[in-house]
Amino acid sequence: MTEQNPAPKVRRFAGTPAQIRSASNFYKVASYITGVMLLLLCAEMIVKYFWHLELFIGGTLLDGSSNTVGLVNRGDITEGVNISLAILIAHGWLYVLYLLADFRLWSLMRWPFSRFITIALGGVVPLLSFFMEKKVHGEVETELASHPQAAKRY
Repeated sequence: MTEQNPAPKVRRFAGTPAQIRSASNFYKVASYITGVMLLLLCAEMIVKYFWHLELFIGGTLLDGSSNTVGLVNRGDITEGVNISLAILIAHGWLYVLYLLADFRLWSLMRWPFSRFITIALGGVVPLLSFFMEKKVHGEVETELASHPQAAKRY
């Protein structure tokens, strides 16, 4: 009795190769921007919680001198722009953009949900977005090359 190998499962994507490559490039840019902002955020948090200093532009110090740009204790300055807070807010919104890029690529590639979560962690674990980007971008190119017939035709 001979065993026959079942026919290989055909891989299906939810978009054309051009759409998938576009989503992959969007993810690549979003991951680099989010990764850099996360590193800035980590540096800001270390300075804030270890030395109790925040980065301010402008404002007046309690001793009457004006501040141009500097690390200052929050209670020692009036007015001014809190760059530390701006970094925190910018990272939050850029992470939302990163999640949208992740979702778009994940849905076009029809990966399992666990893959979406794994990629999403790249935006909250320092340095992980850089490694994930390289891995994900490579996997997308490999899958597209090995399954040229798999793209859904519109």
